[in-house]
Amino acid sequence: MMDRAAALELVRERIPSANLVNHCVATEIIMEALARHLGLPDEDVERWALAGLLHDLDYAETAEDFERHGVVTAELLADELDDEQIHAILAHAGKVERETVMDAALYAADPTTGFIVAAALVRPDKALANVELRSLRKRWKEKAFARGASREQMAACEEIGLERDEFLALALDAMKARSGEIGL
Repeated sequence: MMDRAAALELVRERIPSANLVNHCVATEIIMEALARHLGLPDEDVERWALAGLLHDLDYAETAEDFERHGVVTAELLADELDDEQIHAILAHAGKVERETVMDAALYAADPTTGFIVAAALVRPDKALANVELRSLRKRWKEKAFARGASREQMAACEEIGLERDEFLALALDAMKARSGEIGL
């Protein structure tokens, strides 16, 4: 299996946008936190984190042909990741049905990074450190806020046994703890 350093290098190589690289790292951070919260063993925590980091590896390449999003990543990483990780990457892009807890976690985590980053960027200080769960709750109801962050997709956290507020708090705390890695 690919290690984190090689995965991050590959992400930086294939994704020209610093914001999208930060999104991939933020997704990795949330996936790691979810796996730890669920009490998974360390090797599974690493697998979940890698799936999060690599989930949008083909984004730049498939931007003009979104039907291929996820599929290209699955093909590129077929020899590097296990079947569950590949399935989660395909499921996050809607190419296969969500079947596993990892599938649901990645599907929910993906838009959550943008939602939380948007909450930080509308603050005067633009600091993630000062974003609170109550502001996320308030923003959840605003359809125009972080429009691209699907509330329905984030609500898939219930498929892994987490209520929305518990999921958002876990994601926010994880991103805050490693905010330097995602430019916030």
